Amino acid sequence: MQLVQREKGRFIPMGGLVVAVGVLPVFMPYNVATEIWIFALMACSFNLLLGYSGLLSFGQATFMGMGGYTAGLLSLHYHLPLVPLFLSGAVSAGVAALVIGYFCIQRRAIYFVMLSFAFNVMIYYIAYQWTSLTGGEDGLIGISRPDFTIAGLAILDLNSPRSYYYFSGIIFLICFFILRYLVETPFGNILVGIRENENRMRAMGYNVHRYLWACFVIAGMFSGVAGVQYALLFRQVPLDLIAWMTSGNVVFMTVVGGIGNLYGPVLGAGLFIWLSELISPIWARWPLIFGCVFIGVILFFSGGLVQAGEMLVSRWRRGGE
Repeated sequence: MQLVQREKGRFIPMGGLVVAVGVLPVFMPYNVATEIWIFALMACSFNLLLGYSGLLSFGQATFMGMGGYTAGLLSLHYHLPLVPLFLSGAVSAGVAALVIGYFCIQRRAIYFVMLSFAFNVMIYYIAYQWTSLTGGEDGLIGISRPDFTIAGLAILDLNSPRSYYYFSGIIFLICFFILRYLVETPFGNILVGIRENENRMRAMGYNVHRYLWACFVIAGMFSGVAGVQYALLFRQVPLDLIAWMTSGNVVFMTVVGGIGNLYGPVLGAGLFIWLSELISPIWARWPLIFGCVFIGVILFFSGGLVQAGEMLVSRWRRGGE
């Protein structure tokens, strides 16, 4: 259970994320910066499964897609305000995770991976075939982005890229704070204990299945929030949002950034989106760069970019002595 205790001493403080939200648009367009925080939230929610519970899910895009499609449909047909859209997306993703998670957590290791992947593929083809509801291959288009209102009063106009960026950044910070709180509570310690020695935790009287199921549902709900943000950012829900490739990309982001802490997935998501959005127009073979980084991390830095950063800081301090 040392992992959760170490989390408080990570070299990237919470304040660094607040500063990053403030200055990131200086270096890139608002839409790209917004997408980074969306996938950072997605990666952090996935890391709750992989880094803290030891469950490698290859179907996290299922819940991101559920959140996006729910918000998109409610926006298109009922023109709901912003807060109900987010709540509906999170709840629909949570319900989907509740059902899918019940079956997935019955197995471990490769069987859990394949079950999560199979459900993702199944949901993807349902969305692909159900064109009257989901738009099929074309996805949902023409989604409106409502203003942020309280008691019927418009507080913030989100139609500009700048305002929506900072709104999304605040949503990320709130969700990140909640996730950090969860992993530092006894609930987080129990998840780490299950990851390290499941049989011992079961012998101590913990209901392992119940804790893993709860973890699966929580991760699904936060992924649903990320899906709502994505749908409102691009004003559409593409079919690819729910595809297994999206799940794979989130795995890559998390592993490259560093599993077992909440800051690593943020770095991994930032690197991946930056390469895919800003480098791809210049060089179509940009995945080669990310592939080399991924291989380097697997071979030399099991803790990802966070471990690499800690090593650099440590060497710099020793060199200054």
